[in-house]
Amino acid sequence: MGCCSGRCTLIFLCTIQLLVALERQVFDFLGYQWAPILANFFHIIIVILGLFGTIQYRPRYIVVYTVWMALWVAWNVFIICYYLDVGDLTKDSDLLTFNISAHHSWWREHGPGCVRREMTQPGVGTVDSQSYISVMGCLMEYQFIEILHSGTQILIAVYVNRAAADAVISHGNKMAALTDTTTVPECTAAGQTFL
Repeated sequence: MGCCSGRCTLIFLCTIQLLVALERQVFDFLGYQWAPILANFFHIIIVILGLFGTIQYRPRYIVVYTVWMALWVAWNVFIICYYLDVGDLTKDSDLLTFNISAHHSWWREHGPGCVRREMTQPGVGTVDSQSYISVMGCLMEYQFIEILHSGTQILIAVYVNRAAADAVISHGNKMAALTDTTTVPECTAAGQTFL
């Protein structure tokens, strides 16, 4: 098996996808984005399943992984539409937190170049009091960072689907070659015959 086979490519892309998903999971946890946290959790499990299927030559696992990639692309398209305020979706809603909390994307206050300033309410001096947070000077708005994350996930998923299809096809060809006794020469060793 060569270094540039479909299987090696799929293992490489799955590893990249797993690292990108873990990075995204960390920032979704920091922002208490519960819907993306659950989606990322399932995605990480399925990517590990895809890696296992690729390494162990389990085409059924790769097929499950490929079907999940279609759902993953749909989820990321939804996230892009959410942050671009397409239709009735609005990035200021609590949809991604299941309306449990008023948290938003971590990048909203901690983006590159953002200067965060808390303004306490006059007359309220308790530790648990809410304060207004002003964010200025961001080099890139938080919604565009989220869109870049989702776009990256979509690109990786498209390349992974292509590599997965190549790996399943090449695995199918190897299995067909092994079951066809006319193309596989017999090997004899120590008086035993192997196909």
